[in-house]
Amino acid sequence: MPRREIAGREVGAIGLGCMPMSWFYDRGARNDTEAVAAINAALDHGVTLFDTADVYGPHTNETLLGRALAGRRDEAFLATKVGLLVDGTSRYHRNGSPAHIQQSCEASLRRLRTDRIDLYQLHRVDPAVPIEDSVQAMAELVEAGKVRAIGLSEVSVAELARAAQVAPIASVQSEFSLWTREPVGNGVLSWCQDHGAALLAFAPLGRGYLTGAIRSADDLPADDFRRDNPRFQPAALRANESLLATILEVAERSGATAAQVALRWLLGYSDHVLPIPGTRRAARMVENALAAMIDLSPDDASLLDALGEPAGARY
Repeated sequence: MPRREIAGREVGAIGLGCMPMSWFYDRGARNDTEAVAAINAALDHGVTLFDTADVYGPHTNETLLGRALAGRRDEAFLATKVGLLVDGTSRYHRNGSPAHIQQSCEASLRRLRTDRIDLYQLHRVDPAVPIEDSVQAMAELVEAGKVRAIGLSEVSVAELARAAQVAPIASVQSEFSLWTREPVGNGVLSWCQDHGAALLAFAPLGRGYLTGAIRSADDLPADDFRRDNPRFQPAALRANESLLATILEVAERSGATAAQVALRWLLGYSDHVLPIPGTRRAARMVENALAAMIDLSPDDASLLDALGEPAGARY
């Protein structure tokens, strides 16, 4: 597994997004035994960055990860997030107040069974709280030794500039994939490159679409949120077939899966990009990890670079 850096620490170039193990996708299929096996397989294949959040579950994802890493904590780079809360199943609100951040950190440490969080990320900026105040609270956690580095999620370049005046920003988490390239167009990736920050690319497989496994809503579980997502509506799926066909053609030429091609393209885009594909299955995790080992020809990389915009908004 190639290595990349976050706040001066080396991690595997491909991480593991842990959210699907407990929440959001196919809620009825939760299997903690399977998830623990996937986490251990990740470590065995050089995947060291594990991304979670207190809102996932809520709380159960952190608890699962803490239990899975018992005895292997020092092999892992633990990243969690704070500032997004959920009521029921789909009503969200934000809380970036210093008091909430401090209290939530203590709770996350307990659930993760650790004395430090390697990367503590503000999940969403709270419009009611200046970002400087939220980051200052996180900086105090760094000073206290409870957090090693600070990250932000889904932020603008202007917000990054304000935050960086308070404390070093080690990472930015944004959706980034072959069909979602906002971090390129909005300047966030350039900011990361200029400031030595990592870009953690969530949903790098297009929420499963870029694997080729989802051709219609019938391929999705009944309680899966993607059934209501614009890009997974029938008209959008039909319109995006040509994009997927190109990826599948490249995969066949490369002797790889479509998922591996999508991840390898991201790794080749910038040394600052770390994809964090989510899965609950060990076999899929290993497939994703092996993406770092495949070769894309310059012609195929250019072909993927030139893919058009997808049909459907991402939310």
